[in-house]
Amino acid sequence: MKIVYSFNKSGYEAECWEREIRRASDGDYTFIPFNHGAYLDPIHYVDAVTLDRLYQSQHSGLHELYRSFQACLKESKADAVIVTNAPPYHPDFLRKISGVYKVLYSGDDPGATYMRNIPYLHAYQHVMYMAPGYSTDMDLGEKMHYCGMINVDWVPISVFDFEYDSSKIANDILEHHRDIDVIYVGGFFRQKLRLLAQLKKIFGSRLCMHGFFQTKHNIYYNIKYGFPGWMRPVSYQQRVNLYQRAKIGFNIHWNEHGLGNQRLYHLPANGVMQICDCPDLLGNVFEPGVEIEGYASESELIEKLNYYLNNDDKRQELALNGYKKVIQRYRFSTVTRGIGDLIKSGMLRINYSI
Repeated sequence: MKIVYSFNKSGYEAECWEREIRRASDGDYTFIPFNHGAYLDPIHYVDAVTLDRLYQSQHSGLHELYRSFQACLKESKADAVIVTNAPPYHPDFLRKISGVYKVLYSGDDPGATYMRNIPYLHAYQHVMYMAPGYSTDMDLGEKMHYCGMINVDWVPISVFDFEYDSSKIANDILEHHRDIDVIYVGGFFRQKLRLLAQLKKIFGSRLCMHGFFQTKHNIYYNIKYGFPGWMRPVSYQQRVNLYQRAKIGFNIHWNEHGLGNQRLYHLPANGVMQICDCPDLLGNVFEPGVEIEGYASESELIEKLNYYLNNDDKRQELALNGYKKVIQRYRFSTVTRGIGDLIKSGMLRINYSI
């Protein structure tokens, strides 16, 4: 089966995505990368409303993207397409494409469910989602079924080989010197800033923090929270190097239902013991207390950071167990081949024939 994988990345990250998408191919599935972000900045179609306005205005950049996408499908003789990372395809455009099984791989949920998930569902035969939670009423799988989707599957976001040191194995992932006690690398989100500032004031130089903060974000952060420090970005390789030096990493999500970000997989893949929020959902991905630790409050996070910094054997045990789980189940190639199997099952479920 030939599957086009449509994604949105740029620069070095785009090169890595293209390479690893191709490498995921095996005897059953051939994956063909298509970087829709290379044609038009996703800021122009950040949600369904802006995409609709762009489409209705017959935007030249959008139509260039569509022509290239159609050429890719034709040239590759694709049986299916996976669309992820800010979907750029208007449902009315997808309606014109026949003979290709269409899969929406929904990221950024639950926060973006009503922005670029639900408005597009009618254009796809299958929806996959990265965050198992949704709200106090239901999980995201239930929500997708409630919206009328038959083929619904949870697919973890996974970790690419370039996002960790793939030369390491279980026998040596913890052996090198780890001189960073606690680490956090992430983007600017207002709801996370207070906790980051509080932890920095408590742990000081023992906590290494980096983030994709613009100057205005740093100014706001320091004025609002009493100058906890300047958050500087790091390259992908620098992030790997920092993680390889770190003992413990903590994780913060959009809200208590949003478990499933990249950090969830990056940390254990690099041998970093993880303490994560969304404790009620952790069991969907890792075994709490064995492969990961959870926290439900700031005080609990601080308590567990101190406990595992003072109990190195237990820290290493959880770090190693988490590493083994990621390498066995959550590498990009493994997850992507699993998507191929899910697509086959979805086709059978709705009697779709190639």
